[in-house]
Formats: sequence, C-alpha cells, structure tokens
Amino acid sequence: MAEGEKLIPINIEDEMKSAYIDYSMSVIVSRALPDVRDGLKPVHRRVLYGMHELGVRANSAHKKSARIVGEVLGKYHPHGDTSVYDAMVRMAQEWSLRYMLVDGQGNFGSIDGDSPAAMRYTEARMRKISEDMLADIEKETVDHKLNFDDTLQEPTVLPTRIPGLLVNGASGIAVGMATNMPPHNLTEVVNGTIAYIDNNDIEIDELIQHVKAPDFPTGGTIYGYDGVKEAFHTGRGRIVMRAKANIEEVNGRECIIVDEIPYQVNKADMIKKTADLVNDKKLEGISLIRDESDRNGMRIVYVLKRDAIPNIVLNKLFKYTALQSSFSVNNIALVNGRPQLLNLKELIHYFVEHRHEVVVRRTTYELRKAEERAHILEGLIIASDNIDEVIKIIRASSNADEARANLIERFKLSEIQAKAIVEMRLRQLTGLEQDKLRSEYEEIMKTIIDLKDILDKKERRMDIIKDELEVVRDKYGDERRSVIEYAGGDLSIEDMIPNEKVVITISHAGYIKRTSLTEYKTQNRGGVGQKASTTRNEDFLEHLFVGTNHQYMLFFTQKGKCFWMRVYEIPEGSKTSKGRAIQNLINIEQDDKVMAFICTQDLKDEDYINSHYVIMATKKGQVKKTSLEQYSRPRTNGINAITIKDDDVLLEAKLTTGESQVMLALKSGKAIRFEEAKTRPMGRGASGVRGIRLQDEKNDEVIGMIAVDDMESNVLVVSENGYGKRSSLEDYRITNRGGKGVKTISITEKTGNLVSIKNVTDDDDLMIINKSGIAIRMAVKDLRVMGRATQGVKLINLKGSDSIAAVAKVMHDEDEVELDEDGNIIVAEDAENTDVSEDGTTLDTDTEDK
Repeated sequence: MAEGEKLIPINIEDEMKSAYIDYSMSVIVSRALPDVRDGLKPVHRRVLYGMHELGVRANSAHKKSARIVGEVLGKYHPHGDTSVYDAMVRMAQEWSLRYMLVDGQGNFGSIDGDSPAAMRYTEARMRKISEDMLADIEKETVDHKLNFDDTLQEPTVLPTRIPGLLVNGASGIAVGMATNMPPHNLTEVVNGTIAYIDNNDIEIDELIQHVKAPDFPTGGTIYGYDGVKEAFHTGRGRIVMRAKANIEEVNGRECIIVDEIPYQVNKADMIKKTADLVNDKKLEGISLIRDESDRNGMRIVYVLKRDAIPNIVLNKLFKYTALQSSFSVNNIALVNGRPQLLNLKELIHYFVEHRHEVVVRRTTYELRKAEERAHILEGLIIASDNIDEVIKIIRASSNADEARANLIERFKLSEIQAKAIVEMRLRQLTGLEQDKLRSEYEEIMKTIIDLKDILDKKERRMDIIKDELEVVRDKYGDERRSVIEYAGGDLSIEDMIPNEKVVITISHAGYIKRTSLTEYKTQNRGGVGQKASTTRNEDFLEHLFVGTNHQYMLFFTQKGKCFWMRVYEIPEGSKTSKGRAIQNLINIEQDDKVMAFICTQDLKDEDYINSHYVIMATKKGQVKKTSLEQYSRPRTNGINAITIKDDDVLLEAKLTTGESQVMLALKSGKAIRFEEAKTRPMGRGASGVRGIRLQDEKNDEVIGMIAVDDMESNVLVVSENGYGKRSSLEDYRITNRGGKGVKTISITEKTGNLVSIKNVTDDDDLMIINKSGIAIRMAVKDLRVMGRATQGVKLINLKGSDSIAAVAKVMHDEDEVELDEDGNIIVAEDAENTDVSEDGTTLDTDTEDK
C-alpha cells in the first residue's frame, strides 16, 4: 500500500444494494422509460437532436446512417453504435411507428423480421414531423444539460408540438418495471387535447369520444372495447387485435385473404407457425398458404380445402395463430424524473403542461430579444435625430472606445446603444433608412405589448397551444387505420355462421353433406324429377332432412350409439356433389352406420333437456324412451344410447315432449298407434320394450316410426315401387303398444313393400328420392286423402328395377313459416323461412331394408 493511502472497510451487502439502486435508477431514468412530455427515450431524443444539429433536415439530402450514428455516439450517447442505429431504424419503419420520425433510404428491414442493412449502406434524414418536435429549441424553451464528457449541451426534453407519447406509443423494460404504450391517431389525440384545454375538468369518458382507441400502424381490427376503456381509465388493460381478413373465391377455390395483421406480429413467423399447425393436423381446412405481399401492400392467402367452411377456419386461425393477438397496455412514463402509471387524461394533461411551459419560455425569450432590439433602436433613433453632432463626436474621438464614451456622456446612452451607433453603417444615415428605423421601432413596441399580454393571460397562451395543435393536425393528421369492433369478448364459431336452412343428406355408403335448400324446386306429381346427388358407384341416398345451421345434431347408429355434431360442422356441398365420408367427422366404427338423427336446441338448457325425450325404435319392433338430459354431455367417442340385440338394429329416433302419439309401421303394411306416455323413461343402457308384434319374425320388420303431436295431421305412406297415399290419423285407432297393428296400405306385387310412413299436413311438401339419386318434390295438398286399406296412387315414375330409397317432407309455403324458441312451427305472415319436421326438430326419412 502506498504511503498515505487509506483503505476503508465496507459491508459488501450494503455496497451491492447501493450499487444496484444506482444502476436501477440509471436504467429507469436514462434508458428504458420515455418522458411523458415528448414521449421519447434518451437514445431517440439524442438521435433526433443529433440530426438536427447535423443539419439533416427533411428538405436536405439524405446522409449516411453511419455518419449520423457517429455524430450521436461522439457527442451525446456513450453506448454501443448498435443501440443508436437500432433506435434510428425503428423510427424509420412504417410498421413500427404510427408516425415515422426518420426518412430512411435503403434497406431498413421488413415486417417479416429481416434485419436492416449495415449502417454504412443506408441513408437517412429527418421527417417534417420530427422538425416540429424540435421547433423553437433554439429559443431556450427547454433545459439543457452537459453531455457525458461535459463539453457540449444536450436537451433534457424536446419542445415538441406533437403529443409523441400518445401518437407513437412506447415500449421498454426497466428494472422492476416495464412500459408498453400503444400508438393513437394524431387527429383524434389533437381533438382530445383541445377538448381538455377547453375544459380541464373533462371526464375520461368524454375524452374517449375524441380519442376512440389505439390506432396501430399495421391497421387490423381492435376486437372488443372493454380493454380499451380500462386502459384509458386506469393506464392498464388488454386490447385484443385481429387481422383484417376477407373470404374470396380465387380460381374456383374459397380463400381467406389477409391484408392487415396485428401490431408487432412477425408475418413470416406467423405463416411458418400456421403451416406447422396445418401439417400437424391441429388446424384443419387449409390446403395451401401463400404470401403474395409486395411493395403495393400485404396479402396472405389461405387456400381452403373444398369441404372446409371458411368462417370456421377463420375463427380457428384467430384462436390458434397470431392473426389474433393482444396488446397489454401499461402506461408507465417518467413524470418529473419519476416513473408513474398514467391514464388518458393524465397523459394529455402533462403534454399540455409541457406545451404551456414551452410557450411561456418561448414568449419570454422573444420578449427579451424584442426589448433588446427596441433598446438598440431607441439609441439609433437618437443618433438619427442628431446625426451631425454624432458624426462630429465620432470624428473627434481618437478610437472607438473613446467615441462610445463620448456618445454615452452626451446623449445618456447605454453601452449597447453606443456600440450600435458606432458600428452603424453610412447607408443608415439616409432619410429612407431613418424612416425604417422608426417603423421597425413602432412594430417592435407592438410586439412587446403583445408578448407581455401573452405572459399576463393564460387564456391567450392556451389559445396559442390550440392554434399550433390545429396546424399540426392539418399537416400530419390522417384517417384511422385500425377498425374498432365494439362487440367485446370472443365470438363463438356459431356467431360467425349464418343460421340458414339447409338440406342434410347421407348416402348408403355413409357420405354426408350440407346443401342450401334453395337448390331444390317444387315439381308436379308424377314428374321424372331432377338429379339430387352424385354418389359413388352402387351408392344411393339413404337419409335426408332439413334443418338450420345452428342446430345440434345427434346421430344414432344401427348399433345403438349416439354421436354429437353441429349442423354447420357438416361439410357444405352442391346438390350434385358426393359429400364426405361420415367416418371422417365422427368416431364411428367401420361396420356401423348412421340410421337416425335428431336436431335439438341448447343442450345446456336444463329446462329444455329435462322436458324433452328421445324415443327410439328397432327393426324388430322394440321401442325405448329416454330423457334428453341423458344425451346433453357430448363425448368425442359417442355414448351407448340403447342396448341392441344381436339380430336387431336401431331404425329410428325421435325428439318428443313426452306427450306424443307413436306410430310404428311394418314392411308388411301394418301399423300401430299408441300413447307415448304409456312408455316409461329408461336409462341409456336399457334395450326397451316391445312396440309392435311382427307378422313374420324372419321376413317382416319395422320400416318407420312417427311421433304425432298434431291430431289434425294425416298419415302418409309410400311403397318401394313409388305408390303412396295419405289417410286420416283417426283411421288408426289407439291401442296398447305390443299389438299386431292394422292395415295401413294394401300391399301387392305392383306396389311392393312399404318403405316409409310420415304424418303430414297441407302445408308440407314431399320429397322422394330413388336409389339412382333422382329426386322429386311435390305438394302434399295435391294428394287426396284415401282410405287406410287402399294401395294409393303413383307418386314417382321409376325406371327399370329402380326403387324408392328415401322419403322426406318439407314445408309447402316456406315464406309463411318460422320456429318458436323450442323449434316448433309457427304460421305467421312475413316470417322467416324454416323447414322442420312435425316435431319441430328435424326432417326425417324412412328407408327400406337394403
């Protein structure tokens, strides 16, 4: 140890605490957090001030970025050159700043995350809006401090006319705190600021009428308003952002087109992650993703599979990808050097307070300069009035100092005035110049009076602030980019699907599709019909019903299992398309197939599910009644709905209220009618009770079941060779279940066996489809009511060995039908079109045994 040197023992714990506090405050105050007044961090402020001092203005030529970075590094920012260049680059990126502060030339990166070119290759200059952030800085409007080596002065804040913190936002991570502030529309912010100046007691809810929401540079949609209001009121909130997407048809394929994405989302990364989800089968319905973005704008194309539903795919993209992102607002900024959480009104208040101080300091500076000039002009005017004597005194003096002293003594002038007179040029002695001096003096005295009035009256200062803000708004204001969608919360898939009427068809081979009902047209009885579906070789339609997109579907298979699906989840196809294998939609076994289905409303509505029942029938004549509540909890792999014996299969399932009358019809032409109430509800595991006795256990079977609620309706039956009729319901007497039934149609070789039974009214239409896929649609009212035991009339002309595959009914007067909340039919003028079955849930079909 050198002589005289002292060692001071210290506690390392105390030293670490002290050093870390110093470091923390340095990061908070001098690096990571923006100042509430100009909205800038030190590095951004230094870049702009350095460009200003370097003369790289908006109207000058671009200068090499390396030169600008060197200027800032050498004079103001004692950190790495990367930090300065990165800060300058961000101020030149249109996807980073709502209002760019630097005009870059060269490669300044991209929204795909590409790095900018090295600083030696790029050039930059200030933008006009940046010049307005530095306006009047030479008029002592802000405080300056010594730079890092005490050789130069730098501003502690810029005298900005732009409310920079609100219009461009900020983000940064300090020690123990972070800030994340969204950008806003300049026009809206200026309007809000003016409203605040007019009324300092304005409520935040009133300010929100002007500053509606953040306005992101990448556009997109602000989805939901609750987070915006919370951020404006408290300084913290979560704002949900969505991409701007449209559904278009491109080259015959439906595509989702995205031309705006959420703020701070890397486009390339988003596309890559989406592709990974598609490849991993976690996101279905997309066959190809193309990035067609160019210098004209962004365009991401998601090409959909042919059976995909665009709105469902789009909703999944929002759910699983960055097409929907959130911005967590945390409005922390430095107020008088201390970090503070700020709401919207406080942000505006501190900016107005800063502008007021700038106006006061600028006016004070201008007043001082004006008074100094007036003082000199007073001396020059005195000299002008006594020009001959002044010349004589100057000529008699041996030097300038003596001349000044003599002038001061003779005319009682100040040192400054005497100096100005001595330095006055000869041309100022002319009469014209003397008039100019007096005119200038008069004008400057008016200016002095005006400037003093500004300093005396706060109202005038506020008017000046408002006028300058209006100039800024007129110069740089633009339209909002981010659209505000005020409906808060996440939309469900159902919200995005129109509740339209559709026809659901299932083929014998298990292909299913959903088609708009408008593709089917009513024809006269006896017509040949039109092609209803293109099926695969030796396949034919087996089930058909009409429902709406928002209904729930319960699928019942011949083995007695039940599966759930929403109607809109069924792939959409044209009337002639083949559809999609149902095995790809539900987890059905290979040797099982769907035999019946019903549509229900909300399965979470306890009153609804506890007041409705599912009644089922098997081909061997068993029936079973189960509460709908037993089917209200969907499972991916389905559930057992009924226990089926080895030699039997499930045929039908109907939704009822428990008060219906049930009719079962046999292939042999017999039918039975009994009260549903006499069948007690059973659990899902039961096999049911006998509903009707078969005439021949080997050859006879049940071909259909109807649940009747309207006692005025008729019973319609159709045979396999196209014969049919309708009879009065009263022709079938009510008996106990389990009997043999009565004749419902006269079965002959010409008619063939019975294949379908329906209960109908005059408002219904009948749709009949044969095995070859030909369909005919006719009005039920065109069929006359006949006796129960007759064979009926020819309904459809069959070719060769063709036979009936399916029979269904639709409403006749579609424009006069709507559903009540339970799905029951209401006949009302100008009601919406809806086609449902007699039980208000589905349009059922009956088929013969294949």
